[in-house]
Amino acid sequence: MKVKFITAVLCCSVGMLFAQSADEFAISKTLHDYINGSSFNQPEQIKSAFTKDATLYLTKGDGTSVLFSPETYSDLFKKNKPGTFAGRIGNILTIEVYNDIATAKVEITMPESKLYFIDLFLLKKVNNSWKIISKTATRSPLESKGRILFIMSNAKTYGNSSIETGVSFSEIIYAYDTFINNNYQVDFMTPHGGAIHLGHYYNAKDSLQRQYYTNNQFMTRLTYTKSPDEINASSYNAVYYVGGGSAMYQVPENKQIQNISMAVYEQNGIVSAVCHGTAGIVNLKTSDGGYLVENRKVNGYPDILEKKEKAYYKEFPFSIEEKIKQHGGDFKYSKTGWDSYYISDDRLITGQDPSSSTKVAKEVIARLQKQ
Repeated sequence: MKVKFITAVLCCSVGMLFAQSADEFAISKTLHDYINGSSFNQPEQIKSAFTKDATLYLTKGDGTSVLFSPETYSDLFKKNKPGTFAGRIGNILTIEVYNDIATAKVEITMPESKLYFIDLFLLKKVNNSWKIISKTATRSPLESKGRILFIMSNAKTYGNSSIETGVSFSEIIYAYDTFINNNYQVDFMTPHGGAIHLGHYYNAKDSLQRQYYTNNQFMTRLTYTKSPDEINASSYNAVYYVGGGSAMYQVPENKQIQNISMAVYEQNGIVSAVCHGTAGIVNLKTSDGGYLVENRKVNGYPDILEKKEKAYYKEFPFSIEEKIKQHGGDFKYSKTGWDSYYISDDRLITGQDPSSSTKVAKEVIARLQKQ
């Protein structure tokens, strides 16, 4: 089945939204046809991304160069059953448009083969449709201890209200920085794929946030997050649910995301969450039908710190604390908050607020290294 790709707008400044241009959106769809077609053995989807006379100038394992056509390149993916995972994970890093031409950069990792590729593309708008006319790539060894899947929401408002919300940028950044500096790779997933909304959750005075916020390749990855259809659970050692008010919506009830998280967990992986991200784990069930949180110590943003009199809280579909308790969990928290409080109960690791993001990530790493 051809993988769907849905986009949204990305918050690029506090209180302001900048939409992708129509050309950037169309180019991203073309690139995803290439990425997803080669990730899941879909030759026709690969070919649809290219013009018929496109050139693919690639380097083989022995260092020699070889020239492919779209036809001969896509034939490489015919040997396996269509729809099966080909061991390739791709992410868009840059898109630059110049009238009717564009360039793009994509990273491809192959964890099992321990290979890392950078693909460069030249695209042309042909008959009002963006197509790849040239591709080249280079490879290098992949040095990685594992892979972490960040789970976020696409929601921009609290429920059906007009009150703006988003994903906590600090909870992304401090965990991400910890993982990559310990040689783990990270992918970003949302219920619909495409961009997240940051709302008021970006702090320009925070030097680490500013460092990543001004990194074009990193922000492009947040613009083109993966959808659940693009995820192969066996590629990941842990999932990390990111908070922010948007975490209360789209994610907790999403069965496909639940299945991915529990597939990671059942293969001896780790489930982690921070702040309102804990909302995403309240409905997770193990293979025996019980709730993951049952008889486990669990943390998240507690009711005592919520501003229940505010309009935003009245839009919440449930209380994280109460839902954990209803499902048999032992909800633990720090009454003061913002003191890096977190709980580690075997392979379930949860933090209370953004200040615990780094510690949760470090605890995930420590657990993985023990295993």
